[in-house]
Amino acid sequence: MSAICLPAATLWKRELVRFARDRNRMFGAILQPVILWFLVGYGLDASFLPAGYPESMRYLEYIYPGTLLLILLFTAIFSTITVVEDRKEGFMQSVLVAPVSRMGLVLGKILGGTTLALLEGIVFLVFLFWLNIEVSPIALASTVGFLALISFALTGLGFTIAWRMESTAGFHAIMNVFLMPMWLLSGSFFPPTGVPSWLGWVMTLNPLTYGMAGLRQVLYLETGLEGAGLPGMGLCVGITALFAVLTLGTSVLVVRRRDGGRI
Repeated sequence: MSAICLPAATLWKRELVRFARDRNRMFGAILQPVILWFLVGYGLDASFLPAGYPESMRYLEYIYPGTLLLILLFTAIFSTITVVEDRKEGFMQSVLVAPVSRMGLVLGKILGGTTLALLEGIVFLVFLFWLNIEVSPIALASTVGFLALISFALTGLGFTIAWRMESTAGFHAIMNVFLMPMWLLSGSFFPPTGVPSWLGWVMTLNPLTYGMAGLRQVLYLETGLEGAGLPGMGLCVGITALFAVLTLGTSVLVVRRRDGGRI
């Protein structure tokens, strides 16, 4: 057990220290989504009414959970870029030759990114009170817990992709053609209702769709979103948890393959 916990805790702490010394990562991960939220939210406010949602809901409020998900995605991306940098600088090679579990290595990096994404997501929750969304302590605690689950899944996905990249430029290219469309097709930017059938199927198969739907439901735990056509909360939690387990498993698998199958 110590072969897993000790390296995981060490790498987790290293990610937090590295983040504290590089404030630009924090501003880049949270300011860009916030600017997008304001510009797009106010720009489309007068011409967009989400189907199935209350008529009183402005587009700025509709896209708020989507912006929160985008902050988690950006933070996960920025934190897993360090995987590419660590390999290029030789740090990861020194970890791989050490007698530690590969599970500990993966968990340390993923938990570090998860913690950073969760902290930045909590900071953005301050805007809930500006939007006058009624959030009880139970709803707030449920939101934070679900954010942690989504953050773990996204960081695990970022780790899997980053481990196979030879350069940060290649990682950014994958992010633009793969991760951003996942966000756009999750119901963050527009609701699944009313889209063409083929696009609806793509959104149904997208695991982030259930993370987005679950996040909306925990945010509106008090008032509810009846008629919005969202999947059940149990299904959202189950698929998001399965997504997290799969990304953890694939992360360990890619590390073991590159390392000759060591555990």
